[in-house]
Amino acid sequence: MTSVIHNGVVHPTHSALILAVGEAEPVVAAHRERLDAAAGWGVPAHITVLYPFLPPADIDEHVLAVLTGTAASVPAFFCALQRVDWFGDSVLWLAPAPATPIITLTAAVAAHFPGCQPYGGQFTEIVPHLTIGHDHPRADLEAAAADITAHLPIHARISSLRLITGRPEPGGSWATRAEFPLG
Repeated sequence: MTSVIHNGVVHPTHSALILAVGEAEPVVAAHRERLDAAAGWGVPAHITVLYPFLPPADIDEHVLAVLTGTAASVPAFFCALQRVDWFGDSVLWLAPAPATPIITLTAAVAAHFPGCQPYGGQFTEIVPHLTIGHDHPRADLEAAAADITAHLPIHARISSLRLITGRPEPGGSWATRAEFPLG
């Protein structure tokens, strides 16, 4: 999807529901800037709950109310990013533990928005993760993995679900549209 321009203003074309993990930024930010395109779009270190979500123009008060209630149904929790892992040879990520609250939240949101399945329905299993990098030479990803491993575990408190909108392109200006406290 290309950018939507209205009255000279470039509007967001995509939305996502994420769990921002600010505690990870000091360890992963420099690696993500080099190795994860989403960092260049302005997306913070995060664990994805649902992407793609609804087109930003379709997000109304009803959608926000459903998200408020869904987020409140899952208690806030602590997690630890304890190890690096891989999807194949091309995606480096951090594994959160416990993963169960993230899977529960993802399933609950997807149940309310059946047209929006995790990762567009590409995968049958929900694997919560914080992406460090992808589609770069394996040696670059392995160097990042070694550096990050020296700083693990990273402990985080997950207390809200964040709705972000933007464009999947450099300078895509992803920004928080709403934040929903977990229960």
